[in-house]
Amino acid sequence: MMARGGFWKPVLTAAAVAIFIGALGGTLTDTGVWYQSLLKPAWQPPDWLFGPAWTVIFALATVSAVYAWRNADNRAQRELVIGLFALNGFLNLLWSLLFFALRRPDWALAEVAFLWLSILLPIIVFWRFAKPASLYLVPYLLWVSFAAFLNLTVVRLNGPFS
Repeated sequence: MMARGGFWKPVLTAAAVAIFIGALGGTLTDTGVWYQSLLKPAWQPPDWLFGPAWTVIFALATVSAVYAWRNADNRAQRELVIGLFALNGFLNLLWSLLFFALRRPDWALAEVAFLWLSILLPIIVFWRFAKPASLYLVPYLLWVSFAAFLNLTVVRLNGPFS
């Protein structure tokens, strides 16, 4: 039996971190004049879709984190779960900083490879002890794969950047 608060603590912690990362990322995402002036492919989803998509992805990542945490066999595995999600959160924010705040889609394109790997790695690691945690991250990996291709297309249509 879990200790008092033992059930909700990882849920609330993961949710609070996901909300914080999402909110901070949102503050870095300026879709104003500069972004609107970029040439974008016809197949880009409408701007209004990105908020709901990221909300779903962060919710699934939160569920993944909680599931992996609860199914970890020991403290080292739980620390690995925290480390993998912390790395991913950092890389997610870094991409927004590079693309939107620094207006360097070319740098963001280079960074997105690391972001993508930071999603693939927990999928592989969690598969050993928390298969559902891995599966909850698959939509995130697919979305970032799509976003990386979109980022590449924006760079090709608008580069070079300085």
